[in-house]
Amino acid sequence: MVEKKKTAKPSGRKTASPKPRGKPSAKASAKGSRSAAAAKAPAAAAPVRQAKADSPEPREPRRATGFGIHSLRPASGATHYRKRVGRGPGSGHGKTAGRGNKGQKSRSGYRHQRGFEGGQMPLHRRVPKRGFTNIFRVEYDIVNISALERFDAGAKVTPELLVETQLARKSRPVKILGDGQIGKPLAVSAHKFSASAQAKIEAAGGRCEVIPR
Repeated sequence: MVEKKKTAKPSGRKTASPKPRGKPSAKASAKGSRSAAAAKAPAAAAPVRQAKADSPEPREPRRATGFGIHSLRPASGATHYRKRVGRGPGSGHGKTAGRGNKGQKSRSGYRHQRGFEGGQMPLHRRVPKRGFTNIFRVEYDIVNISALERFDAGAKVTPELLVETQLARKSRPVKILGDGQIGKPLAVSAHKFSASAQAKIEAAGGRCEVIPR
């Protein structure tokens, strides 16, 4: 049989390293004095490099990476989710789906005419009526002869010219009324003239031409 060799176990105690005896050498004392002087002396300023006279080349502008067509969306609060009715009691619109209890309005296919009030006399039949409205009436753009003073003497005033000067609209016929005075001869073309307007225009040396509608 092979005998096991016994090895000495290291003890838990640490032994202090022996301090060197005697005075320190001259070299070591010189190094220590130099390091102490360097620590006390203020740090020397770093050499300043001379700036280049030439200006740097312009850089390309940065592109916004987080903005684009993919990031467009409606403003906050502008859109809403569709109301989903009849999806159980937890949704708040279950069972009757917001239609109330029984009655004509709760059935499918319900619709009513404008002014219907459930069978009672509607408002448009309860109130009294007076007069009538002619549905075939023609709406004219009114131009007084006082507004024609802005044109030069001898000018030909047409509805197109009145539209350009914003005295009339393109979608309506023009009627000339006799409010004001006119002191220059004008050739006025319009769809209708009042008697006083025609008399004043002709008295100033102008003429009136009626355009058929």
